[in-house]
Amino acid sequence: MKGYKKLIFIQVSVIVFFTSCSALDKASTHGFKSGYYKLQAEQKNAQNVYLDVTDEKIDVYHERGKQPDKNKFLTISLKPSDSILIAPMEFSKNSLDIDITAILLKYRPSVDGLEGQLTTDFNVALYTGWRHDNYKINQKTDPLGNSYYKISDWGYDFGFLAGPGSTLISPFTTQNQRTDEYSAMIIQTGIAGFIEASFASFGIGIGIDYLMNSDSDVWIYKNKPWLGFIVGITIN
Repeated sequence: MKGYKKLIFIQVSVIVFFTSCSALDKASTHGFKSGYYKLQAEQKNAQNVYLDVTDEKIDVYHERGKQPDKNKFLTISLKPSDSILIAPMEFSKNSLDIDITAILLKYRPSVDGLEGQLTTDFNVALYTGWRHDNYKINQKTDPLGNSYYKISDWGYDFGFLAGPGSTLISPFTTQNQRTDEYSAMIIQTGIAGFIEASFASFGIGIGIDYLMNSDSDVWIYKNKPWLGFIVGITIN
Protein backbone atom coordinates (compact mmCIF):
# COMPACT_ATOMS: atom_id res chain seq x y z
CA MET A 1 0.00 0.00 0.00
CA LYS A 2 2.89 2.36 0.76
CA GLY A 3 4.24 1.78 -2.73
CA TYR A 4 0.88 2.69 -4.22
CA LYS A 5 0.74 5.95 -2.22
CA LYS A 6 4.25 6.72 -3.38
CA LEU A 7 3.17 6.36 -6.99
CA ILE A 8 0.26 8.73 -6.38
CA PHE A 9 2.67 11.27 -4.87
CA ILE A 10 4.97 10.99 -7.90
CA GLN A 11 2.04 11.43 -10.25
CA VAL A 12 0.85 14.58 -8.47
CA SER A 13 4.40 15.98 -8.61
CA VAL A 14 4.61 15.33 -12.35
CA ILE A 15 1.22 16.97 -12.90
CA VAL A 16 2.31 20.08 -10.99
CA PHE A 17 5.52 20.17 -13.04
CA PHE A 18 3.58 19.82 -16.30
CA THR A 19 1.17 22.57 -15.27
CA SER A 20 3.91 24.99 -14.26
CA CYS A 21 5.80 24.40 -17.52
CA SER A 22 2.71 24.71 -19.68
CA ALA A 23 2.53 28.50 -19.65
CA LEU A 24 6.20 28.86 -20.64
CA ASP A 25 5.78 26.25 -23.33
CA LYS A 26 2.76 27.93 -24.81
CA ALA A 27 4.56 31.25 -25.06
CA SER A 28 7.62 29.85 -26.80
CA THR A 29 6.38 26.94 -28.91
CA HIS A 30 2.63 27.04 -29.40
CA GLY A 31 2.45 30.84 -29.52
CA PHE A 32 2.05 33.13 -32.47
CA LYS A 33 5.49 33.24 -34.12
CA SER A 34 7.16 33.83 -37.46
CA GLY A 35 6.33 31.33 -40.18
CA TYR A 36 3.99 30.42 -43.03
CA TYR A 37 0.24 30.88 -42.56
CA LYS A 38 -3.03 31.22 -44.43
CA LEU A 39 -4.56 34.70 -44.19
CA GLN A 40 -8.34 35.18 -44.17
CA ALA A 41 -9.56 38.79 -44.21
CA GLU A 42 -13.27 39.69 -44.48
CA GLN A 43 -14.90 37.84 -47.39
CA LYS A 44 -11.75 37.51 -49.49
CA ASN A 45 -10.24 34.17 -50.47
CA ALA A 46 -7.55 32.78 -48.18
CA GLN A 47 -3.96 33.72 -49.12
CA ASN A 48 -0.67 31.98 -48.40
CA VAL A 49 1.56 34.42 -46.51
CA TYR A 50 4.72 34.59 -44.43
CA LEU A 51 4.66 36.44 -41.09
CA ASP A 52 7.59 38.10 -39.37
CA VAL A 53 6.30 38.38 -35.78
CA THR A 54 7.91 40.56 -33.09
CA ASP A 55 6.66 42.00 -29.80
CA GLU A 56 5.87 45.31 -31.49
CA LYS A 57 4.54 44.43 -34.93
CA ILE A 58 3.71 41.79 -37.52
CA ASP A 59 5.06 42.17 -41.05
CA VAL A 60 3.07 40.24 -43.67
CA TYR A 61 4.60 39.00 -46.94
CA HIS A 62 2.99 37.22 -49.87
CA GLU A 63 4.26 33.68 -50.42
CA ARG A 64 5.60 33.15 -53.92
CA GLY A 65 7.08 29.83 -54.99
CA LYS A 66 7.28 28.61 -51.36
CA GLN A 67 9.36 31.67 -50.45
CA PRO A 68 8.29 35.01 -48.92
CA ASP A 69 8.12 37.95 -51.30
CA LYS A 70 10.92 40.46 -50.71
CA ASN A 71 8.51 43.35 -50.17
CA LYS A 72 6.00 43.24 -47.32
CA PHE A 73 2.47 44.27 -48.20
CA LEU A 74 1.11 44.84 -44.68
CA THR A 75 2.40 45.80 -41.22
CA ILE A 76 0.26 45.31 -38.10
CA SER A 77 1.40 47.36 -35.11
CA LEU A 78 0.79 45.65 -31.77
CA LYS A 79 1.24 48.85 -29.77
CA PRO A 80 -1.51 51.43 -29.06
CA SER A 81 -1.81 54.00 -31.82
CA ASP A 82 -4.16 56.74 -33.02
CA SER A 83 -4.03 55.41 -36.57
CA ILE A 84 -6.95 53.73 -38.31
CA LEU A 85 -6.84 49.95 -38.08
CA ILE A 86 -7.75 47.48 -40.76
CA ALA A 87 -10.59 44.94 -40.59
CA PRO A 88 -10.31 41.79 -38.40
CA MET A 89 -8.01 39.12 -39.80
CA GLU A 90 -7.47 35.46 -39.11
CA PHE A 91 -4.25 33.51 -39.64
CA SER A 92 -4.15 29.71 -39.55
CA LYS A 93 -1.59 26.96 -40.00
CA ASN A 94 -1.26 23.17 -39.88
CA SER A 95 1.69 21.40 -38.30
CA LEU A 96 2.99 18.18 -36.76
CA ASP A 97 2.55 18.07 -32.98
CA ILE A 98 4.76 15.92 -30.72
CA ASP A 99 3.86 15.97 -27.01
CA ILE A 100 4.67 14.26 -23.76
CA THR A 101 1.27 13.55 -22.22
CA ALA A 102 0.08 12.72 -18.72
CA ILE A 103 -3.15 10.73 -18.50
CA LEU A 104 -4.63 12.12 -15.30
CA LEU A 105 -7.76 9.99 -15.15
CA LYS A 106 -8.81 6.72 -16.72
CA TYR A 107 -12.32 5.35 -16.73
CA ARG A 108 -12.55 1.60 -17.26
CA PRO A 109 -16.10 0.46 -18.11
CA SER A 110 -17.88 -2.38 -16.34
CA VAL A 111 -16.47 -5.85 -17.07
CA ASP A 112 -18.16 -9.20 -16.33
CA GLY A 113 -20.79 -7.54 -14.13
CA LEU A 114 -18.20 -5.69 -12.03
CA GLU A 115 -18.54 -1.94 -11.51
CA GLY A 116 -16.63 0.46 -13.73
CA GLN A 117 -13.45 1.99 -12.27
CA LEU A 118 -12.03 5.52 -12.27
CA THR A 119 -8.27 5.32 -11.69
CA THR A 120 -5.46 7.84 -11.13
CA ASP A 121 -2.45 5.58 -11.65
CA PHE A 122 0.81 7.06 -12.98
CA ASN A 123 0.63 7.13 -16.80
CA VAL A 124 2.73 9.00 -19.37
CA ALA A 125 2.90 8.61 -23.13
CA LEU A 126 4.46 10.07 -26.26
CA TYR A 127 1.84 11.66 -28.49
CA THR A 128 2.15 12.44 -32.19
CA GLY A 129 -0.63 14.13 -34.10
CA TRP A 130 -1.83 16.62 -36.71
CA ARG A 131 -2.38 20.14 -35.36
CA HIS A 132 -4.42 23.11 -36.57
CA ASP A 133 -3.98 26.62 -35.09
CA ASN A 134 -6.03 29.78 -35.56
CA TYR A 135 -4.96 33.30 -34.56
CA LYS A 136 -7.56 36.04 -34.84
CA ILE A 137 -6.61 39.73 -34.71
CA ASN A 138 -9.30 42.18 -33.63
CA GLN A 139 -9.38 45.93 -33.06
CA LYS A 140 -9.62 47.17 -29.45
CA THR A 141 -9.52 50.61 -27.81
CA ASP A 142 -7.73 51.49 -24.57
CA PRO A 143 -9.08 53.98 -21.94
CA LEU A 144 -7.18 56.84 -23.65
CA GLY A 145 -8.94 56.22 -26.94
CA ASN A 146 -5.92 54.69 -28.68
CA SER A 147 -6.50 51.72 -30.95
CA TYR A 148 -4.56 48.47 -30.76
CA TYR A 149 -4.80 44.87 -31.88
CA LYS A 150 -5.73 41.97 -29.64
CA ILE A 151 -4.66 38.45 -30.67
CA SER A 152 -6.83 35.51 -29.60
CA ASP A 153 -5.82 31.96 -30.44
CA TRP A 154 -7.23 28.47 -30.31
CA GLY A 155 -6.44 25.15 -31.92
CA TYR A 156 -7.08 21.45 -32.00
CA ASP A 157 -5.19 18.30 -32.88
CA PHE A 158 -5.65 14.55 -32.99
CA GLY A 159 -3.27 11.61 -33.26
CA PHE A 160 -1.76 8.56 -31.58
CA LEU A 161 -0.13 7.93 -28.20
CA ALA A 162 1.94 5.16 -26.64
CA GLY A 163 3.98 4.84 -23.45
CA PRO A 164 4.50 3.19 -20.06
CA GLY A 165 2.36 3.36 -16.95
CA SER A 166 1.19 1.45 -13.91
CA THR A 167 -2.03 -0.17 -12.75
CA LEU A 168 -3.24 -1.73 -9.52
CA ILE A 169 -3.47 -5.52 -9.53
CA SER A 170 -5.87 -6.74 -6.81
CA PRO A 171 -8.52 -9.36 -6.08
CA PHE A 172 -11.05 -7.04 -7.77
CA THR A 173 -9.08 -6.70 -11.02
CA THR A 174 -8.34 -10.45 -11.21
CA GLN A 175 -11.72 -11.77 -10.00
CA ASN A 176 -10.01 -13.11 -6.87
CA GLN A 177 -7.38 -15.00 -8.84
CA ARG A 178 -4.78 -12.98 -6.90
CA THR A 179 -5.20 -12.27 -3.19
CA ASP A 180 -2.52 -9.62 -2.78
CA GLU A 181 -2.30 -6.07 -4.19
CA TYR A 182 0.55 -4.48 -6.09
CA SER A 183 1.26 -1.96 -8.85
CA ALA A 184 2.18 -3.54 -12.18
CA MET A 185 3.76 -2.03 -15.26
CA ILE A 186 1.66 -1.55 -18.39
CA ILE A 187 2.24 -0.35 -21.94
CA GLN A 188 -0.61 1.82 -23.19
CA THR A 189 -1.58 2.68 -26.75
CA GLY A 190 -4.45 4.73 -28.08
CA ILE A 191 -5.78 7.71 -29.98
CA ALA A 192 -6.44 11.18 -28.58
CA GLY A 193 -7.74 14.61 -29.47
CA PHE A 194 -6.81 17.94 -27.87
CA ILE A 195 -8.35 21.39 -27.61
CA GLU A 196 -5.62 24.03 -27.38
CA ALA A 197 -5.72 27.56 -26.00
CA SER A 198 -3.07 30.04 -24.93
CA PHE A 199 -3.39 28.97 -21.28
CA ALA A 200 -3.87 25.19 -21.40
CA SER A 201 -3.97 22.01 -23.47
CA PHE A 202 -6.53 19.34 -22.61
CA GLY A 203 -7.53 16.15 -24.39
CA ILE A 204 -9.62 13.01 -24.35
CA GLY A 205 -8.15 9.64 -25.29
CA ILE A 206 -9.32 6.10 -25.93
CA GLY A 207 -6.85 3.25 -25.59
CA ILE A 208 -5.92 -0.25 -24.51
CA ASP A 209 -3.38 -1.29 -21.86
CA TYR A 210 -1.08 -4.30 -22.01
CA LEU A 211 -0.04 -5.78 -18.64
CA MET A 212 3.67 -6.62 -18.67
CA ASN A 213 3.75 -9.68 -16.38
CA SER A 214 2.34 -13.16 -15.94
CA ASP A 215 -0.94 -11.92 -14.44
CA SER A 216 -2.00 -10.66 -17.84
CA ASP A 217 -4.18 -13.72 -18.43
CA VAL A 218 -6.28 -13.17 -15.28
CA TRP A 219 -6.45 -9.37 -15.50
CA ILE A 220 -10.05 -8.39 -16.24
CA TYR A 221 -9.03 -5.38 -18.36
CA LYS A 222 -6.98 -7.35 -20.86
CA ASN A 223 -7.84 -6.05 -24.35
CA LYS A 224 -10.54 -3.80 -22.81
CA PRO A 225 -10.71 -0.10 -23.79
CA TRP A 226 -10.48 2.86 -21.41
CA LEU A 227 -11.47 6.51 -21.67
CA GLY A 228 -8.94 9.03 -20.36
CA PHE A 229 -8.51 12.72 -19.56
CA ILE A 230 -5.11 14.00 -20.74
CA VAL A 231 -2.83 17.06 -20.53
CA GLY A 232 0.24 17.52 -22.67
CA ILE A 233 3.51 19.41 -23.07
CA THR A 234 4.82 19.98 -26.56
CA ILE A 235 8.43 19.00 -27.33
CA ASN A 236 8.78 19.86 -31.05
